[in-house]
Amino acid sequence: MGFKLKNPIIAGSSGLNKTVENLQSLEKHGAAAIILKSLFEEQIMHEVNKVMNSSDNRENYFYPEAEDYISNYTKERDVNDYLRLIEKGKKSITIPLIASINCYTASEWTSFAKKIENAGADGLELNVFILPSDTKRDPAQNEQLYFDVVMEVMRQVSIPVALKISYYFSGLAKTALKLSWTGISAMVMFNRFYSPDIDIDKFKVTSTHVFSTKDEIYTTLRWIAMLSDRLHCDIAGSTGVHDGEGAVKLLLAGAKAVQIASVLYKNGFEAIGEITRFIEQWMDKHEFKTTDEFIGKLSVKFAENPAAYERVQFMKHFAGIE
Repeated sequence: MGFKLKNPIIAGSSGLNKTVENLQSLEKHGAAAIILKSLFEEQIMHEVNKVMNSSDNRENYFYPEAEDYISNYTKERDVNDYLRLIEKGKKSITIPLIASINCYTASEWTSFAKKIENAGADGLELNVFILPSDTKRDPAQNEQLYFDVVMEVMRQVSIPVALKISYYFSGLAKTALKLSWTGISAMVMFNRFYSPDIDIDKFKVTSTHVFSTKDEIYTTLRWIAMLSDRLHCDIAGSTGVHDGEGAVKLLLAGAKAVQIASVLYKNGFEAIGEITRFIEQWMDKHEFKTTDEFIGKLSVKFAENPAAYERVQFMKHFAGIE
């Protein structure tokens, strides 16, 4: 995003990043930058009295309890508190402080991005995810929303903008390339989203897998390795990084930085120091003086066997487990 970071580890957006005290602690434990807890588009829209009154948005809420939840959630989390957190946070830490908005339309909420910039945020991460579940919309319409959001926000601000995406695209490589042409400073691969589960005794839909696991890193690794040399913006790796080894893997694949969140919940902020120490020791072992010397070293462009990333099924692999 144009920042010169002291190391590649970024505290990703999470509920941990919502107090000045925690921001200071994250910096103290070695975080190179912090993404604030996400503000939701619904919160912003409700704040300006449009979620409940706009016919364009009402169709997004099929259930009365959804409207009630948005109303009550927003009352407890004033949107203006977010701006105050940015202002106070910037005075309390020296590392980049990046705001985050979880959004899915390019509606009136985008004007709020200017307030975030005015509050002092160093950058803005747009966490966009549109589940392709609407049978009335074709893939092109779903993908266009990402471009609409990015372009509208970039008309509002001059600070660097990062786009956090999922891998739910009909043509991920081409779409990511086209998104990198929009002028965004970085792309974050990938976001995590609510996963439903079913309680078979209580007959209820519940949530599951709130935190990532180490196994989730491999989808991220594959796509960063394939796209890092093709996009016209930086890439940050996200999801599944729980230790220094995972961070090094994504850097070797071509990520310029790595976001962590779940491991901070599980192991505390001390995990940042453990990860950065592992990276330093690994670099010493392999005689690397800077991360630039090995970032992307095993991307598709430089890998001795690029087919290892491209192939989905290998006869050699599956023959051993038949």
